[in-house]
Order: sequence, then structure tokens, then C-alpha cells
Amino acid sequence: MKNWMFFGVMTLAVSMFSCNDDVDFNRSGAVIQSDFERSAEDWAGDLAEYSNETDTASIEFRFRRTTLPSPLDTKKYGLMLQSHNRSDDMFMFLKKKLSGLRPNQTYNVVFEIDLGTNYPINGIGAGGSAGSSVFLKAGASAVEPVKKLENNFYTFNLDKGAQGNSGKDLAILGNVENGVETSEYKILKRDNITKPFEVKTNDKGELWLCVGTDSGFEGLTVLYYDKIKVTINEKLAN
Repeated sequence: MKNWMFFGVMTLAVSMFSCNDDVDFNRSGAVIQSDFERSAEDWAGDLAEYSNETDTASIEFRFRRTTLPSPLDTKKYGLMLQSHNRSDDMFMFLKKKLSGLRPNQTYNVVFEIDLGTNYPINGIGAGGSAGSSVFLKAGASAVEPVKKLENNFYTFNLDKGAQGNSGKDLAILGNVENGVETSEYKILKRDNITKPFEVKTNDKGELWLCVGTDSGFEGLTVLYYDKIKVTINEKLAN
């Protein structure tokens, strides 16, 4: 495990730790860059918003690090997430823990995501379009993002909002349409640069990053996270 170096933003002084060489430092803050070329870089995948009575084989949930599909660069790696939406509102997500931040401190967080998707614009599908009815969301929380069983239903413990709406803990970045009218894999770029996400660490100086898709498409969704870049800056008092 390698120590993350110290950096300063005026009065900011944060020491962080990571098992990966995916962090750059400058006067504007910490930049966590995950390209998955060597490992999953501590990102874990899971699924929520479905009944525990659902045949799990029919959901077809998969999470793994693998090479990107053609016609993308098949020599490069990404994180593949897939599931068959059996509840009309399933949520596939990735999460990663950060530690070593200042306890009980507010930070601004910006996500920049490169996503491999083959769902065309103006597409159609059961319950909605495979592209425009699947919404990419990202956020951060002092609480670990997990699914929990309530009344025979696996719910998501954070406030992610309902499909096309943002929640308190996750903000919508857009849908997963590939930008063309044909079903071929393209790299979709989504971010919240113009509207940074604000979050407060817990009393141990920890945060959980979360990226996921909220689906209204009642079919199989297969997506490849090619890169996830997260910039974290301490919010300075006015």
C-alpha cells in the first residue's frame, strides 16, 4: 500500500491513502483517476431495487473487470455491469471508499465518467428506451452505499432520486444513449463539472463514492465503465 502524498489548497492539508497509483495532486485538490488497466482499483459492484422473490438467474447480474467490446479498443480494460430489469426500477452501482480526509469537513466532488454503451438515440424497448430510460447517477456519502432487505424488497439505502430525478446523495448526469442511431458501442462522456456535488465526511474522515444507473427499461442492460475520474476539493468558508 502506497501513501498518498500531502497537498495544499490554501489552508487545505489532507493526507489520503490508496492501494492504487491513481491519484494526482495539485493546488486545486485531489484527483482520483481509475482506468482499470491493472485492477478494479477497489471499486465494487452491486444491484438494488428488486424483490427477494425474484429468480436471481433471470436478473442476469454480472460485475467484472474485462476488456472493452468491439469496436472500442479491445486492448483496454473497464468494469462491466449488467442486469435484466425485472422490477421496472433496478439500480446497478459501483462504490469505492476513501479515507484520510478531514473529519466532519464539507467537500465539493466532481465526477467525469467515460462509459461504453451501445444503446442508440430514439431507441424503443419494454417500459422505455434502453438508452433514454436508463439514467447515469453519481454522488458521495459518509454512509456506505448498500442494498438492504425491507418487506421482501432489496432497497438502496441512500437517496438516489427516482429514475430521471436526482436525490440528496446522488445526482443525475444524463442517460446512457450512445449519441448515434445505430446499436454500436461508443464512449459516452458524462460529468457534473458545472454543478459540483457537496458532501460532508464522517467523524473518521471517510467518504464513499458511488456511480450507478437507475433503469426504467425492462430489459437487459450491459455497460462498460472505461474511466472514472473524481476531483475532490475542500469547501472553503466564505
